[in-house]
Amino acid sequence: MKVNAITKVGIISLVVWSLITWQVASVQPGKKPRTPASRVDVVMGRQYDEGGVGMKDDQTNHAITRYVAEQRRRTKAEAKITVQSSEAKAYDQSPSPALMELQLNEVFTGDIEGGSPVRALQVLRDDKSASLVSMQRFRGKLGGRQGSFVLQGSEIVESGKIKATWFVVPGSGTGDLSGLRGEGGFEGQFGKGSDGWLEYWFE
Repeated sequence: MKVNAITKVGIISLVVWSLITWQVASVQPGKKPRTPASRVDVVMGRQYDEGGVGMKDDQTNHAITRYVAEQRRRTKAEAKITVQSSEAKAYDQSPSPALMELQLNEVFTGDIEGGSPVRALQVLRDDKSASLVSMQRFRGKLGGRQGSFVLQGSEIVESGKIKATWFVVPGSGTGDLSGLRGEGGFEGQFGKGSDGWLEYWFE
């Protein structure tokens, strides 16, 4: 039994010594053992140098910049906007300028295809010029993607013409339009129709 125990100890010692010798031999002078890249490193494009020591910062920064640019690449959508119905009523009885509440229903055709009810608050002056702020939830397709999103707008009316800017309210996209961001505007005849555009991307 003693001989067997001594033999086992000897075998174990030999195996340990062999492993240590192999590891030392596999390391080139002056370099650390190569460290495998993690999943995060692969996704972010980080690479190890030949000896596995540290990441190449220039390649990492380039990969990150490219990734962000691709995720936020903008696409411009254009559409004709037709007002199907509209209603305006005063909600304040003070002298001019009048404060009005507007309700409209709009139809979009083109790269933006669908419909949207609009609610707006308007400051209407005696010369019929006006300033408005609006909210509308669009339902339909944007660039072939089905879903909905909310647009917040700021409009100016002068000489019967409307000029506006709007943006997609963050977090309002649903369906295939989840994560939608964007900004744009429209111009046209107030209360009749206009040409709209939206530069959009996804987060």
